[in-house]
Amino acid sequence: MKKLQVLGPGCPKCVELAKRTAEAAKALGGDYEVEKVSELSKIMAFGIFTTPALVVDGEVKVVGQVPSVDEIKKMIS
Repeated sequence: MKKLQVLGPGCPKCVELAKRTAEAAKALGGDYEVEKVSELSKIMAFGIFTTPALVVDGEVKVVGQVPSVDEIKKMIS
C-alpha cells in the first residue's frame, strides 16, 4: 500500500490538493492510503515551509502548488 500524505493547514489550496489526490488514487484503483496532515510540527519535519505539499511513501513530490489529477496520477503510480 502506498501512503499519500497531503500536508497543509486546511487552506483552500490544501483542500483542493487533498481532493485531487483522492480522485487520482481512486482513478488508478490501486491500494492507497490518503492522509491529511495539518499539524505544523509534522509538516515541518518534512522540511516543508510552503503548503500545500504532497508526500508519497515519505518522499516529497510537490510543494506550494496544486497539480492536475493527471499529474498526480504520474507521481503516485
